[in-house]
Amino acid sequence: MTDLRIDPRIDSGATLHAGGSNDLLRSARFRLEREAHWRQLDGLVTRAEKGGAAALTYDEVRNLAAGYRQAMNSLSVARDISLDRALVAYLESLCARAYLVVYAPQESLGGLMSRLLLRGIPQAVRRSALPLFIGFLALVLGAFAGYRLCSSDPSWFYTFVPPGMADLRTPDASADYLRSTIYGNERHEGDGLAAFSAFLFSHNTGIAVLIFALGVFMSVPSFILTFYNGLILGAFFAMFRQKGLGYDVFAWLSIHGVTELAAISIACAGGAGLGLAVLLPGARTRGDALRHQAHDAVKLAILAALMLVVAAFIEGFLRQLVQDPIWRLTIGWGMGVFWVGWLLLGGRESKASRGTAQ
Repeated sequence: MTDLRIDPRIDSGATLHAGGSNDLLRSARFRLEREAHWRQLDGLVTRAEKGGAAALTYDEVRNLAAGYRQAMNSLSVARDISLDRALVAYLESLCARAYLVVYAPQESLGGLMSRLLLRGIPQAVRRSALPLFIGFLALVLGAFAGYRLCSSDPSWFYTFVPPGMADLRTPDASADYLRSTIYGNERHEGDGLAAFSAFLFSHNTGIAVLIFALGVFMSVPSFILTFYNGLILGAFFAMFRQKGLGYDVFAWLSIHGVTELAAISIACAGGAGLGLAVLLPGARTRGDALRHQAHDAVKLAILAALMLVVAAFIEGFLRQLVQDPIWRLTIGWGMGVFWVGWLLLGGRESKASRGTAQ
């Protein structure tokens, strides 16, 4: 007698095959019914990603929002009925992109930079009074100490100033030679000036970054490094003043030094803010205090970098081209007035807007 029983393995395989075919048919039908809407949404999202939401018309923005809701509904259904993974992955990617276009703040790079310069940086500076006091105090104390020590004993100059920085400008140099370094014919070719400016920016930026980064160690390393830069400044000024060139070197330093030295002090202030957050976190944990202070500290670091760019241009170009001490003082301290005015007045609300807000 022939056994008519069906092999269970064959029956199971046939059932799985039939189930798989049904899943494929169901997935294809699901895609066919909705694919046109997905493609429309994909096109709108792509255009918005390239040109922002402003590149879309009112009707297109409305279709974008409606298409996003439909795509989210399709994704939910696709997950519930276990459609093929490729379709689910596609819908997840499309919904994520559409979400960013619909809900994420839309701002151009120019708008972001304008908000940072007009409001963010000035407001961060005004909130950082104590760190700024620490940064400028370190520089002033260092300059005063360097000046007094080198005025009483010129040999201190060799202790404070590295030989590579001093070059031949030492207490043993003649007054005529030192004067030539201030008013010498430094009118290099344009490429030479550009290279010199780039070198100065790289050098000064390295110092500022180091000062800022070391501030997280309770502000002490930043203070010491800024103090040391002040020592060098004071030693140089004392040497020139002893040769009767105090006014001349003051003008020579002012044209770029007002901006450059302020930038170094501000970088120290950014680092000091981080150090104070670690040292004196207040009611917050140290991690929370550090994250909170980092917002203003980063803005101070950006400000210092911006000022160093300006200082490098002045030092690499204008200081070489402008020889008159009056003009050097005017340019240097005029830039100082500009920085103070911008940082004190920028980002303030008018009385009318404050009254409206109240």
